[in-house]
Amino acid sequence: MLKISERITIPDAELEIQAVRAQGAGGQNVNKVSNAVHLRFAIKSSSLPPAYKARLLALPDRRITSGGVLIIKAQQHRSLEQNHADALTRLRDLILSIAVPPKIRKATRPTKGSQERRLDAKAKRARIKVWRGQPVE
Repeated sequence: MLKISERITIPDAELEIQAVRAQGAGGQNVNKVSNAVHLRFAIKSSSLPPAYKARLLALPDRRITSGGVLIIKAQQHRSLEQNHADALTRLRDLILSIAVPPKIRKATRPTKGSQERRLDAKAKRARIKVWRGQPVE
């Protein structure tokens, strides 16, 4: 069971963890030992709150498939156990990053003073450019 917060946990049945061979250069064990980990987490069918699911599915993340499955590949460490723990930590961090809802932007209008300052600056700039022109004969 993966504990996200005080109230939110993910049961082990919702996590599919598979050992695979790591990519890249290796030594004597490169073709024999499966030390990398693929963690698959089906967001839509998970026990997360609906708001968390919606925010996760809205993320512009390449690890989330069109079917709503999050795939995390952990192959940074040499041991399977460390990669397993790394994948779970990365899943937990991703879920915690979307736990706080984003602030809703309130549309505001520029003040009258700021509008006047902007127009005065534009007029001043226009006068400078006019002065650069050819003299009138």
